[in-house]
Amino acid sequence: MTLTYLDLTPDQRASLDALPFDGNHLVSGPPGSGKSLLAAQRAVMLSLTGPPVALLTRSNLLRQSLAATVHALAAPTDRGVRVTTAHAWLARWYDGKAPTTADGWYDWSALFDRAADTGPAPDLTLVVDEGQDLPPEFYRLCRMLGARVTVFADECQRLTDTHSTLAEIAGRLGRCARHDLDGNHRNTEQIASFAAHFRTGPGTPLLPDRQGPPPRLHRFPERGAADLLALLAARHPGDTIGVIVNSKHTQFSLLGSLSRRAPRLKPQLYTSDAKGGQYRNLDLGRPGIVIVHRASAKGLGFDTVIVPDTHTDAATDPTSAALRMTYYVLATRARRELHLGYEGTAEPPLLAQVGRGHLMRG
Repeated sequence: MTLTYLDLTPDQRASLDALPFDGNHLVSGPPGSGKSLLAAQRAVMLSLTGPPVALLTRSNLLRQSLAATVHALAAPTDRGVRVTTAHAWLARWYDGKAPTTADGWYDWSALFDRAADTGPAPDLTLVVDEGQDLPPEFYRLCRMLGARVTVFADECQRLTDTHSTLAEIAGRLGRCARHDLDGNHRNTEQIASFAAHFRTGPGTPLLPDRQGPPPRLHRFPERGAADLLALLAARHPGDTIGVIVNSKHTQFSLLGSLSRRAPRLKPQLYTSDAKGGQYRNLDLGRPGIVIVHRASAKGLGFDTVIVPDTHTDAATDPTSAALRMTYYVLATRARRELHLGYEGTAEPPLLAQVGRGHLMRG
């Protein structure tokens, strides 16, 4: 198999090449530092050493994005990297449906007992992207199985109810080398400056040099977001436009509005509730509009991002760490343009705190 380095900066290439093939590694970095791309590159590189590699993530939509990246990196006939969700991997390891508890989450005690009975799994090699989204128990299981694990994570993007801190990941894996990524290769300076208002972690990542328009906040009439989407799609027909919303109802409402007003756009929609078909399997490399739920947005990137329903957060405490972390993730999905919208007469409190120098109105 021929290895291709895809769109890596010299610093990213050096960081990747500096990772030893053996041992456990935890690589942390801010949004835009290239963690997902490096995770795919790392999985392909490790597969060259012989044993197959599983590239895992919690989100099925991110799994689709990673699978496309691996396909671009490796020969089409290669089977050395299997891209899958952590849930699917656990089910396969357990030879069927992994046991759960009354709350619907995994019965980790049963999984630990199974690992103790089977012993270490020879040559088990895992690469995990957005590793902060998996619980500490997952990494303990990896240690019990004697896996060789590389985790890419950002503690400031913990949006799931099963998240891990970086310290928990490293602690559960046991002997684990820590590595840091710097730089923001996705956003413009204007978008990164806006996102910095919501960062909850220590320190402030370096701002990118790339310039673009400032983020803009729109006041929409009821169901008025579709007009902006149609305008942006017509203005930038070759771009990807990510529409990130807070409910499945809003997803399908926007899809219906766009289908009536601009049927030629043929927007894509993803929902985790779909078992297959057009609302489950997307072509993320295709230009145009993609409508996703907030829970599925992490790890993705779009030329333009629209968050049309910020009014749904108006009643949430603007000092809430969870809310601020959500907006940090949402904003940093955008490569060039970021638009936010609300319905009603007053700006949502969280956005009202942002000055006009970082967020344009109207």
